[in-house]
Amino acid sequence: MTTEPLSDLALLTELESVVESNLNRHLATAKEWFPHEYVPWSQGTDFDGVLGGQAWEPGQSKLPDVARTSLIVNLLTEDNLPSYHHEIATEFGRDGAWGTWVHRWTAEEGRHGIAIRDYLLATRAVDPVALERARMTHMSEGYTNAFSGVLPSISYVSFQELATRVAHRNTGRISGDPICDQLLARVAQDENLHMLFYRNLLTAAFELAPDAAMQAVLEVVKAFQMPGHGIDNFRRKSVQIAKAGIYDLRIHHDEVLQPVLRQLRIFERTGLSGDGEAAREELAEFLADLDRAANRFTEMRDKARARQESVA
Repeated sequence: MTTEPLSDLALLTELESVVESNLNRHLATAKEWFPHEYVPWSQGTDFDGVLGGQAWEPGQSKLPDVARTSLIVNLLTEDNLPSYHHEIATEFGRDGAWGTWVHRWTAEEGRHGIAIRDYLLATRAVDPVALERARMTHMSEGYTNAFSGVLPSISYVSFQELATRVAHRNTGRISGDPICDQLLARVAQDENLHMLFYRNLLTAAFELAPDAAMQAVLEVVKAFQMPGHGIDNFRRKSVQIAKAGIYDLRIHHDEVLQPVLRQLRIFERTGLSGDGEAAREELAEFLADLDRAANRFTEMRDKARARQESVA
């Protein structure tokens, strides 16, 4: 442990053995699975166009509108994988254990987009033309990591992987389709293992550079956004998703931020200097404000639901 700033290169070197041990743990834990096994192919029929099939109509989908919206957001987020790979490969490198992890993570994430798209098309849950146009638009924008440096990047993915797991899992639960629920539960298992990998790295980083790690956590928590925030109409879609209880401020605070922070022992750690302590105090204040905002949101949502139910 040091209070002196470590360069990104020094951090990558110091964390190499931690990456290797967690990579080995991940490979021993992760179970092989196949996207095609989770798709109800028998429900599929030809679309109009080259094959002269049936044109898509909204009534062909059995999913609730908000479940469809959430699935599309989740899929378009997964579709930007080439940009994510570029960002983490640039930040962490392509050599040694770091490089092996980067490529393994990319390969595992690639399954998610394949499986979700095949499910949506086989079940005619989405307009395939609109979906493809949205994919082209979103991927054409690319993705740039908002957090510069090794520690902020590790911090971000520690929270983001858990947030993605929660979003997938809750989308499956509200879909009303056991097949969709099963598929997204399987995707969520991958995301959970990815979160554990990055969280373990962040724990090790706290031992190496506690002040810088605390500052990185503060930076990420205060400015956190999901990687799909560049999707067209993301704000409107995220409001729909929040109102449905798939992913909202309460969930973000209780099921994403707090579990990671507890495992990192953020508020029990010793050995911080003035900068680290100041960052921890600011983090505590931010979390308190976020908790109050989450309470206000859930109260407003509950009142709106009550009004709708009384009218119905």
